[in-house]
Amino acid sequence: MSAFFHRTIRPLLLLLPLLALSLHGVAQTAPSGRLNQLENARIAYLTEKVSLTQEQAQQFWPIYNEYATKRRDLNQRSRQLRTTRPETLSDQQLKDNLNQVLALRQQEVDLDKDYLRQFQKVLSIRQVSQLYTAERQFTREVLQRVTRSRRR
Repeated sequence: MSAFFHRTIRPLLLLLPLLALSLHGVAQTAPSGRLNQLENARIAYLTEKVSLTQEQAQQFWPIYNEYATKRRDLNQRSRQLRTTRPETLSDQQLKDNLNQVLALRQQEVDLDKDYLRQFQKVLSIRQVSQLYTAERQFTREVLQRVTRSRRR
């Protein structure tokens, strides 16, 4: 499980804040229809890559959406702590912020463990692994497109 975590889940954890930031930027500059289009593309992409049956999809997406919402909340709280200008904080405030960041990271790990179990109630372990891989691939593709569009 440790090797699986480091190979599959940990890189995803590192990429999710980047995707959230890119989606946040898209949401600010684009009509909501474009954000919905991106979300629909993500659903279609993951559904195809994981080979979800209709029955699995009906059970999986509510669980996944709940997971994504909780992850987004944790990432947002962590980002808020990191965006505070450290030079304006006392040593105690810095220590408190660092402890809060570590506590949020632990909550992320606990959340990932919990939802890994929940995903396995609907998907095979192979499909769960494919899900994590497909999430990374989708994130990579979105980031590449955002980068390309900014260069133009």
